[in-house]
Amino acid sequence: MLPVLLISVDNTVLSFALPAIASALGPSASQLLWIVDAYPLTLAGLLVPMGALGDRVGRRRLLLIGATGFALVSAVAAWSTSPAMLVAARALLGVFGATLMPSTLSLLRNVFLDRGQRRLAIAIWSAGFAGGAALGPIVGGVLLTHFWWGSVFLLNVPVLLLLLPLARWLVPESRDPQPGPLDPVSIVLSLATMLPLVHAVIAVGEHGPTPATLAGAGVGLVAGWAFVRRQRRLAVPMLDVGLFRRPTFSGAVAANLLSVLGFSGFLVVMSQFLQLVAGLSPMDAGLVLVPGLAASAAAGLLAVRLVRYVRPATLIGGSFLLAAGGYAVATLVGEVPTAATVAVAFAVLGAGAGLAETLTNDQITTAVPPQKAGAASAISETAYELGTTLGVALLGSVLNAAYRANVVLPAALSPEQRGAAGQTLGGAVEAAGSLGPGTAEALLASARQAFDVGTQHVAAVGAVVAVAAAVVSFVTLRRATAS
Repeated sequence: MLPVLLISVDNTVLSFALPAIASALGPSASQLLWIVDAYPLTLAGLLVPMGALGDRVGRRRLLLIGATGFALVSAVAAWSTSPAMLVAARALLGVFGATLMPSTLSLLRNVFLDRGQRRLAIAIWSAGFAGGAALGPIVGGVLLTHFWWGSVFLLNVPVLLLLLPLARWLVPESRDPQPGPLDPVSIVLSLATMLPLVHAVIAVGEHGPTPATLAGAGVGLVAGWAFVRRQRRLAVPMLDVGLFRRPTFSGAVAANLLSVLGFSGFLVVMSQFLQLVAGLSPMDAGLVLVPGLAASAAAGLLAVRLVRYVRPATLIGGSFLLAAGGYAVATLVGEVPTAATVAVAFAVLGAGAGLAETLTNDQITTAVPPQKAGAASAISETAYELGTTLGVALLGSVLNAAYRANVVLPAALSPEQRGAAGQTLGGAVEAAGSLGPGTAEALLASARQAFDVGTQHVAAVGAVVAVAAAVVSFVTLRRATAS
């Protein structure tokens, strides 16, 4: 649970430190994007190879190696003296993070052989992600109020130093007894698939489709085709792509991705809304979202009991309909969202995500024999990372497009101010600081109204995605079992 908490905290805490990092290190706009993106890029690219490596060298051993590296590189990130140094540290954190995530889930698959116990363990594991996401804004707010920006990285170190002796004492080692050789070509093809595709998703969300981005996506697709072709020909593949022929397995992976997509995208959009429109501090905005994250954890634990009486397909499909109800609350209740309606909407959405996450991960890990748990866990984690990236890119693009289409810029703005204020609400807030009172008030009123329209468009798109995901779940998981 300790590495799960840290990885999920890292996913949310950095965004609160970016203004201080920008002030201290003076990165360019491109460098600032790479400070954010270097971690998820390397993490997503290495999850499948690291999952397969854990099956071969031992999942606990890989967990301990990853924890040691993560602690050391966190200290380097905290005391970075240049943007390039921080980007490199973030990329290395992604490398070691990729050893932690598949190891935790695959260890659960091998420690808890009883299906009921394993489902409860996975529910608690999923709750760790929700708990970490809840702690990120709160812990980040406290640290940045009292310490410098590097403190958000140093919070990893004491937790990981606690993990090292406890894992050696409490966690049994497990590995594939007949793993076969590790194939370097498969590792290269996996990286060549994931890195361009994830980068393309991030780039499209930030800048829209460009020829370079589309070319990169094409490279990723070709590499993915070559990876699948090679896995089918190898006697002992790094990843058994035949698993995806099983409707239950492929349906559970798709449901897992779609669940995280809606949850993470809505979290990012509403975090901005609460701070930039509702005027809350980062810590207060985090507190508004805590009930939703608590509902996610509670629903995951409740799923362990409900699945005894209700078929998994019904529960997972129903979880997406519940999520659609959360989006409807954000769209339809009141003329303008408030902190209260956001809290209610996110709680309903979180409950749906918690049900889906627990049950889909249970179906994914149970579909494979224990010795192949690392590879299956890596697929689950890759779906999680892709869902997070796609959620931010897709829903963020909807938000930005609606904002640009609806904001009205006063004539008094300079070309530079018009460029910044016309793109984002944050740019409008910054531009307003150098304007006269009347012009500033008119700009902020228009920008906040445009952002509000964008949040409602995001909720509408999220509801459509959730309903579509419910249909996919009902169809593909109809043969899923609870025993």
